[in-house]
Amino acid sequence: MDAVNIENKPESKSPTLALLALTIGAFAIGMTEFIIMGLLPEVAKNLQVSIPSAGLLITGYALGVAIGAPIITVATHRMKRKQLLLFLMILFISGNALAALAPNYGVLMVARIVAALTHGSFFGVGSVIAAGLVPKGKRAGAIAMMFAGLTLANILGVPIGIFIGQAFGWRSTFWAITILGLIALIGIAVLVPKVESASSNLKQELSVLRKPTVYIALLMTTFGNGGLFTVFTYISPILTDITKFPVNSVSYILVLFGIGITLGNIIGGKLADRKLMPSLLGILVVLAIVLAVFSITDQHKVPALITIFVLGMAAFGIIPGLQLHMLNTAKEAPTLASTLNVAAFNLGNAFGAYIGGLVIDLQFWGGLTAVPWVASIVTGVGILFTLWGVQQQKKRTRP
Repeated sequence: MDAVNIENKPESKSPTLALLALTIGAFAIGMTEFIIMGLLPEVAKNLQVSIPSAGLLITGYALGVAIGAPIITVATHRMKRKQLLLFLMILFISGNALAALAPNYGVLMVARIVAALTHGSFFGVGSVIAAGLVPKGKRAGAIAMMFAGLTLANILGVPIGIFIGQAFGWRSTFWAITILGLIALIGIAVLVPKVESASSNLKQELSVLRKPTVYIALLMTTFGNGGLFTVFTYISPILTDITKFPVNSVSYILVLFGIGITLGNIIGGKLADRKLMPSLLGILVVLAIVLAVFSITDQHKVPALITIFVLGMAAFGIIPGLQLHMLNTAKEAPTLASTLNVAAFNLGNAFGAYIGGLVIDLQFWGGLTAVPWVASIVTGVGILFTLWGVQQQKKRTRP
């Protein structure tokens, strides 16, 4: 992580309030990333496109993060961190306002990509600033507080956004996210102190791209995370068409999923601190099994709810381990490595959404009913890359 120096300006009266501003920004970004999943039927009907086509809006966002994150990180490596945060939030607000006004599918796709460009850099830069706001012994807690916005987006933001979209139209949800972005922009401008990043060695950062182990780690992240989004992108039609839940109950079910991801994130972090690779492998295996089981339990309401809760735990239980493994693999370039891993997560989102849509379009194995099975196979590929990563790690530590 970049070293930071925080100037003692009058504007930095309260680190807690500054962290709150960052958390609101993270909440808004998390909400805009995941909201389309719960509004696929409404968006598809309004724009007169198929469900798989609407699902590509998730793919477009994820690709925007995957491509934009490293480019923006490299292009702005000498920019003052607070200025960069303000620029990113303005870009985020513009993307979501455009989404709310989008007259057709093409414009909505462009809007999603514009908003996505902010994602990776915001979390990377926000982590640096959050760490600099507090004493050294409290930095992990400060970073965790900012990232809590992403978790809360899943527990509260997405269900509320779905409720708003189903009650007042999907465009109203994007207006709500736009307002949240404005609040975050004002909060960052007023409450976050000026932060100077240490002069970074761009050549050293880029040198990490010559390490084969970095690419193995990125493939672990892409496929390990891709299985979740193969199925979760189409969770709304699965719950309504297969499980036969009422449309208006989807937002409540996603609250259950959100509670699962919160617990999974905490448990996964603790396990990764103890035994990184064994715990990562174990959780990935559990995730693959849960996805396969969902192809059976999604036909019954109570078992489906239990499976969705466990799915949330397993899916987000792997995230701390994957992030820590990447940082361990590329210690000499933590900023770029962290950003690339965010990009890999979102590449997995895009790949998963595309594969799930392809299964539905081609009616492969029955179409929608086969999506959980295919998701399990995608996660299985992630397990294979993780086993490869374990072998490479053993070679590095062998005397």
